[in-house]
Amino acid sequence: MAVKIPFPGTPVRGSTSGSAIMALFDLLGRRWAMGVLWQLAENGPCTFRELQSLCEMISPGVLNARLKELRAAGLVEKGEDGYAVTTLGHDVYQALLPLSAI
Repeated sequence: MAVKIPFPGTPVRGSTSGSAIMALFDLLGRRWAMGVLWQLAENGPCTFRELQSLCEMISPGVLNARLKELRAAGLVEKGEDGYAVTTLGHDVYQALLPLSAI
């Protein structure tokens, strides 16, 4: 079964409104999604293996799925140096950063 990637304008887990924030929360609430985004934002571009090492207990299948979803959402991109956060991904990271101090 294919994984449904949450997008604004469509119903997502916990909401039928199609609100962009609900789509973001659906995506970031998935297992390891926030961890992958966080590691890339904190460490800069990483290869798949480097990222897997930074995330410690993540399986290759879960990492691959999260990267696919984060790329489709425009939060992560793949470049010559590996995977990296996009400007949008960095903005999301910055918006959530104050929560790490709680």
